[in-house]
Amino acid sequence: MFTKILIANRGEIACRVAATARRMGIKTVAVYSDADAGAKHVAVCDEAVLIGPAAAKESYLRADKIIEVALATGAQAIHPGYGFLSENAQFAQACAKAGLVFIGPPASAISAMGSKSAAKELMEKAKVPLVPGYHGETQDADFLQQQADKITYPVLLKASAGGGGKGMRIVEQSADFKAALASCKREAINSFGDDKVLVERYLTRPRHIEIQVFADSQGDCVYLFERDCSVQRRHQKVLEEAPAPGMTPERRRAMGEAAVAAAKAVGYVGAGTVEFIANQDGSFYFMEMNTRLQVEHPVTEMITGLDLVEWQLRVASGEPLPLRQDQLKLSGHALEARIYAENPDKGFLPSTGTLRHLRTPAATEFEVSHAVDQSGASIVRIDSGVRQGDAISPFYDPMIAKLIVWGQDRRQALAAMSAALAQYQIVGLASNVKFLQRLVAGQAFSEADLDTGLIERHHATLFPAAVPVAIEVLALAAASLLLSERNAANNAGSDPWTSTDGWRLNGSLQRRLAFVDDGQPSPLDVTYETGRWLLRHEQFEAQTFKQMTVLQQDGNAIEISLGDRAVAGTVVREGEQFHVFYAGSQYTLAYVDPLLHAGDSEAEGGRLTAPMPGKIVALLVTQGEQVKKGAPLLIMEAMKMEHTIAAPADGQVEELLYAVGDQVSESAQLLVFKAA
Repeated sequence: MFTKILIANRGEIACRVAATARRMGIKTVAVYSDADAGAKHVAVCDEAVLIGPAAAKESYLRADKIIEVALATGAQAIHPGYGFLSENAQFAQACAKAGLVFIGPPASAISAMGSKSAAKELMEKAKVPLVPGYHGETQDADFLQQQADKITYPVLLKASAGGGGKGMRIVEQSADFKAALASCKREAINSFGDDKVLVERYLTRPRHIEIQVFADSQGDCVYLFERDCSVQRRHQKVLEEAPAPGMTPERRRAMGEAAVAAAKAVGYVGAGTVEFIANQDGSFYFMEMNTRLQVEHPVTEMITGLDLVEWQLRVASGEPLPLRQDQLKLSGHALEARIYAENPDKGFLPSTGTLRHLRTPAATEFEVSHAVDQSGASIVRIDSGVRQGDAISPFYDPMIAKLIVWGQDRRQALAAMSAALAQYQIVGLASNVKFLQRLVAGQAFSEADLDTGLIERHHATLFPAAVPVAIEVLALAAASLLLSERNAANNAGSDPWTSTDGWRLNGSLQRRLAFVDDGQPSPLDVTYETGRWLLRHEQFEAQTFKQMTVLQQDGNAIEISLGDRAVAGTVVREGEQFHVFYAGSQYTLAYVDPLLHAGDSEAEGGRLTAPMPGKIVALLVTQGEQVKKGAPLLIMEAMKMEHTIAAPADGQVEELLYAVGDQVSESAQLLVFKAA
C-alpha cells in the first residue's frame, strides 16, 4: 500500500480522498492555485504546494507541474479525483513514465472510452445495446444534418470528448440543426479542445441510469448496483439516488452484466461508471463510460457500506477486489442533492461570492457506513470543500456541497432529505436550496415519476409565481433591524440624541419600515412602546396593530412573540438585505433606508450588463443593427457554461463595447442598446 499520495484536484473531492487516505494511514499532498490558497482542501492535507494562477489551464490542468510536485514531495501515486485531468490519457501515461501510479484506469482504457464515437463502436462489438445514431468521423455540417434527418427528430448533439453536460444540444427540427451544431462545437472546443460531435436519436421521457463498476489488475470485475440520475438541468445532474426506483432484480442483473462487459472490452482497472439511457418500458442503451470516480458515488457507498476511494487505493496498489459479486449486498435507499451556487430562477445562472453565513444540518462527513441504530434512524452526510468565509469564484465549478441521506426505504430517505434541506442556510450568494426543496417535495419526484425532462415538465410547480412574504418573516426582519439600532445606541453611551426607545413628549414614535420583497414594496408600520413594538401591515385584518416583543436573541437567532404566537427564526443582515430563515425556507428582503436613499432617481436605462465574470465568445449582432425583443445579442462563457445575452425589447444596438475573446467583469456594460 502507498505511504503518500498526491491529490491532483480541489474542493470536496480532494477533501473526500484525503479523509479516506487519513483513515488508512496514508499521507496526502494537496496542490492549489492562487485562488485556492486558503481553501479547505489545502488545510486538510498533510502538505500543500502552489502550482499556478487561478485559471485551471495554468494550475490544475498543468500535468507537468503536478508530476513535478509529486516527485519532489515523495508521493508514490496521484489520485486525479474527477474533472480536470481525471480522464486525460496523456496524463496517465506521463505518470507511468515518471514512475508514479495513476489511481485510475490504464491510459488505453481512458483513450478507448474518451471518444464517445469510438466507444460506441467498441460497445457494438461487445454486444452492449446502443441508441440509433451517427458516431463516425465525418464532421461536415451538411452531412451531419443529413444524418440527423435520417435518424428523425428530435436528435441529440453531443461532444465526442465531452462530459458533465458540456457540448450538448437537443435539436427539435431540421431548420434549427446548423445553429445548434455551431454552438455545440464552439462549447466543445472551449471545454475539451476537440469539436467533434456525434448525433443520436433523442429519446422522449428517458431515464438516466448508471452502473458503478470496479475492476482489478487480476482480471476480475464487479458491478456495485445502479444509480438513477434522471433529474437534470442543462444535462447536468441535480438529484441522484440508489437503488433506482422500480428496478427489478432481472433488469439490475442485465444492466450490471452489460456494464461489466463494457469494462472488460477495454481492459478496465479501477472505479468506473457505465451510463445508460433507459426507456420507461425498461429497455436500455449504452450512452458512455466515465473512466473515473463519479460525483454521485456517495449514494452507492451508502447502500453498500463500502468506501469506494479505499477500493481505488487498494486496486491501484495491486490488491485484488475486496469482494466478489455474490458478496455484494445493497441495503436501504440513498439520495444525493447537489447544493450549487446558482440562481434557478435565472436559468440556473452560476453565482459567485463569499459564503458569509453557512449553517448546515447536523451530519457526518465522508461517513460511508449504512448501519443504523435500533430505532432505524436515517443518516445525513455532507461532502463539502468549503467553509463559512470561503469564496465561490468564477474559475471553477460552483458546487458548495453534496447533501447525502440514507433511509431504510425511499420514503424515509425523502423525509430525511426534506428535513436536511430545511436546515441549510446560505448567505452571500444565490443557491439552489429552495429549488431543491420544491423538487424533492414535488409529486413527480416523490412518486418516482422520473425522466430527464422532469424539471421542464413540471416547470410551473417548480418555479411558482411569487407570493407576498408572510408577516412572520417581516416581523423577524423588523426585530433584527430594531434590535441592531438599539444595540448601536447602547454602545454610543448615554447621549439622549442617540436613544432608540421611541420616547416622545406627547405620544409614541410611529415609523414606517420600507421593506421590499421580490421587487414589491411591503412596508411595515411600527409604533414604539416601552419594552415592545406594535406592528401594522396590510396582511392584518382591518389594519389592526399586533404586539411584538423580543423573547430571546442569540447571535442571528431570534425568537419573538407576535400577537399570541411565538415565532423563531434566523436573520442575517448583509448591508441593506435581510436574509430570513423561517419555517424551513429562506427569504430575502431589501430594506430601503430613507437616510441613504433620499433623492434617488430612476436607474439608468439602455444598459446590458454581464451577469458574472466571463469571456465574450460570440457577437451575434453588429453596431447599428435593429433587433426584436428576445433576439440573441452576444454569448458569454463563464464557469464552464455559455450564457446568451438577449435584447430586452425591440430596439437598436448602438455600440458594442467588447470584442470576441475579451474578458469582462461582473456587471460590466457589454453594449449600448436603445429601445424603440
